[in-house]
Amino acid sequence: MRYKVLLLVFTVVCASCAQRADINYRIVTGQPLQVMEHFGASDAWSMHVLGKWPEEKQKQIADWLFSTENDANGKPKGIGLSLWRFNLGAGSTEQGDASQIGSPWMRTECFLQPDGSYNWDKQEGQRNFLRLAKERGVNKFLAFLNSPPVYFTQNGLATNTGRDGTLNLKDEHYEDFARFLANVIKGVEKKDGIKFDYLSPFNEPDGHWNWIGPKQEGTPATKKEIARAVRLISKEFVKEGIHTGITICEASDYRCMFATHMTDHERGYEIQSFFCPDSVDTYLGDTPNVLPLISGHSYWTTTPLNMLRDYRLRLRNTLDTYGVDFWQSETCIMGNDEEIGGGHGFDRTMKTALYVARIIHHDIVYAGARSWQWWRAIGGDYKDGLIREYTDPDLQDGRVEDSKLMWILGNYSRFIRPGAVRMSVETTDKEGKAIRDGDTDQQGLMCSAYRNTDGQWAMVVINYADREQEFTVDVNDPKVKSWQGYRTSDVAGEDLLPVGKLKNKKVAVIPARSVTTFVSGN
Repeated sequence: MRYKVLLLVFTVVCASCAQRADINYRIVTGQPLQVMEHFGASDAWSMHVLGKWPEEKQKQIADWLFSTENDANGKPKGIGLSLWRFNLGAGSTEQGDASQIGSPWMRTECFLQPDGSYNWDKQEGQRNFLRLAKERGVNKFLAFLNSPPVYFTQNGLATNTGRDGTLNLKDEHYEDFARFLANVIKGVEKKDGIKFDYLSPFNEPDGHWNWIGPKQEGTPATKKEIARAVRLISKEFVKEGIHTGITICEASDYRCMFATHMTDHERGYEIQSFFCPDSVDTYLGDTPNVLPLISGHSYWTTTPLNMLRDYRLRLRNTLDTYGVDFWQSETCIMGNDEEIGGGHGFDRTMKTALYVARIIHHDIVYAGARSWQWWRAIGGDYKDGLIREYTDPDLQDGRVEDSKLMWILGNYSRFIRPGAVRMSVETTDKEGKAIRDGDTDQQGLMCSAYRNTDGQWAMVVINYADREQEFTVDVNDPKVKSWQGYRTSDVAGEDLLPVGKLKNKKVAVIPARSVTTFVSGN
């Protein structure tokens, strides 16, 4: 009954409003922008445990993350992620406390064994979720590393203890590292039937945290070291007939991609260094398997609000100069996100969800991200997980809790499918006057629009304000007669809840502090 009432209220409001709202959005069908490749998250620091829980609980988690099915009432069962990130381990788990990584959750197993053989039964829990994702339609998989295997590192660890800002890889093991990666790509496909479409061999090599002491797996690297390793990986892939694309370099901060930040030139100006032919020592633009894109993390560039936009505009300008695409490949809430109290303490509410929705909007609209990826799919009492885990002391079982954060990611990932094209949105006021940057009111309405490969349109509208707001939607497509809304808000049960249909060019009311995706229909 509650579902029917919500449906009726939405329909009546839309039908009774005047024809001109305060904000009018028109999708400009002749101005295509970037192609959206996927939305994703990672298995890091969780799935090696939860992937061994009872099967039914694994399936519930997988349905939330990957399902594109609806229930009997038309409500999505999950958020339909289209990319899954697999944390390829370095062997700190086998070292135990000697790894100098305090939390067992942050340690990883390694397929490579001390005698040089491979054990394809390692990383079992994570591999289980690779299969669960594939069963639910995910067809893009990315393997990423935080450290080379401990057998190859200079300090024998997967963390950078006692070292400086150079790559934690012995000089004589660069080629061994490349062979290890090729062997894993082939080995996992043979064992589990999962083909890694992408490999990310470095993670935050420019991050100053990487050389200030033990906490988690990670290594810094200079651009020259990255280029040397990537060329050898490419050579090995070509030799072995591996078509996996290599992505670089998961920058810790957007500012390292177009300038420098908290480091020196050896770890800055990454776009220019890797994709300008004049950078002869580090140019990778013509290296086989290296994709013409650069990946980076949204951390630390989310405040203040003027810089949330400006950093992304600077990034986009540099990307355009060198003809490079961009993926936002990792983020979560950190200490600088003071508006929502920083990263500590899991938050199931729209407080964090709306904050992240605003980041997604800016990464896509201003930085031109073609892929948007969250950090951990599942976390503990911190704002780094889409789902909260409560694990039993013996690690064999537990329970999980969804969040509004997970569902607002679904406002994008469930309805903007791989291959969708983002379209320009023009905004006018009641008098029909153009509103500059009207698709982005950082404290009010934010809107972006997409056309899927099947011709269906999707428009995501964020209302950050504490009051409801009116708007109209217009697209010059004779096939579009109406829009089906799917809302996420703090109201119980509003997790991609279908909330009625809106006729094209009619006025809609979007509730305060909510996110609604409108999907076109006949």
